[in-house]
This record gives sequence, C-alpha cells and structure tokens, in this order.
Amino acid sequence: MDAASTENTRSYLALDLPRLDAALALAEKVKGHVGGLKLGLEFFCAHGHHGVHEVAKVGLPIFLDLKLHDIPNTVAGAMQSIHVLEPAIVTVHASGGRAMMEDAKAAAGEHCKVVAVTVLTSLDDADMPTIGVAGTAHDQALRLADLAQEAGLDGIVCSGHEVGEIHKRWKNGFFVVPGLRPADGKLGDQKRAVTPRAARDAGASVLVIGRPISRADDPVAAARAIEGTL
Repeated sequence: MDAASTENTRSYLALDLPRLDAALALAEKVKGHVGGLKLGLEFFCAHGHHGVHEVAKVGLPIFLDLKLHDIPNTVAGAMQSIHVLEPAIVTVHASGGRAMMEDAKAAAGEHCKVVAVTVLTSLDDADMPTIGVAGTAHDQALRLADLAQEAGLDGIVCSGHEVGEIHKRWKNGFFVVPGLRPADGKLGDQKRAVTPRAARDAGASVLVIGRPISRADDPVAAARAIEGTL
C-alpha cells in the first residue's frame, strides 16, 4: 500500500489549472502525497490530448472528469476517442439515461472505470425544483445511483452526504466523492461538502481534492496535512 492510500481509498488532486506548466509543476510537487490526478473540463478544453499525455508523464493514474452527457451514439464515440489516453476513470452524467450509460461503458477501455455523476456538489435541495426534480438532492442522488448500477457502470460520483447510504445499496460499487473540504476550509461554491476523512469513513473509493491543495500557499504542506487526516 502506498502512502497516498488508506485501505482502498485514494485521493486524487483536481488539477484544473489554466496553464499547463503550472499544472505540471504542481503535480510534481505533490505527487508523493496523492494517489492520482483529476483533469476536468477546464484543463481538457485548454490543453486537449497533448495536456493529458504530458500530465501522464508524472506517473500517476489519470481521472478524466469530462461529465459526458449527450445521445448514446455521441457519448460512445467520445469514449472511443479517448482510448489512446488510457484514463483510469471517466465520468458521464447519470441523467443522460440508461442507454447512454450502457453505451459509454461498452465503448470504454478495458481498464477504465466509467462512473456516473449523480447530483453536482454545487447543488442543494433548494436547487432541485429549479431543474425540474422532485424531492431532495439526496433522493435524486440515490435514484440516479440505482440507475447507474442497473446500466452496468462501475460506480458513481456523489457527495459525502450520500455515499454512505449508496454504499449500503451497492456493496461492490466504486464511489468518487468530490467537493471535499478540510474541517477549517472555505466552502467556495460547494454546498454539500464534507471532510476527506468523513467521506473515506462513509465508503468513498476516491476522494477528489482541488482548491484546498491547488490554491494553498504551500500545496505540499496542504496535501500532507490532508493525507495525515486519513
């Protein structure tokens, strides 16, 4: 077991910086204290395949957080287009429906986990009726997690508030928990945040940590401090 893992949980640094050189420098600094690197839309739109290849040279697993959401054929084509990048994890939106998720999984690389985003951690109960959803964010996350399991995906993305209950319903699922903040951290645009330790204890497989490390005055010290709580 490496230093970045506790039991079966890994922490992934969200490396969504606009400049590639800055992203690579940060990844090199903290690579001994995280288990992987998450590249989202901001990074992928700025740097594309080239950027992913460069980050992969750091030597850590790559999580492509692209949140694919389109008709099944289009999402399947997108999955096939990123085979060459050999990501460890790729996200799709569960709200795209069962057929879309089934096609995404069928088109994914053999060693790539496909996980479905349930409810964004920037949304809470007050946002649900504005997007046409009845019930709470918690209820919606559980509904979409069940749909992802039925579609044969590897797991889901959810907040730390839901992961414990979803884990009970999906014993062998792979659970990615973003929106994490240290006990004394600023929430920013996150509305349903928990601490990394709380998410791990509730059953998270991957902890996604971004700004608490990337925007810290001393990213290495911040990464080590979070690692120490696990």
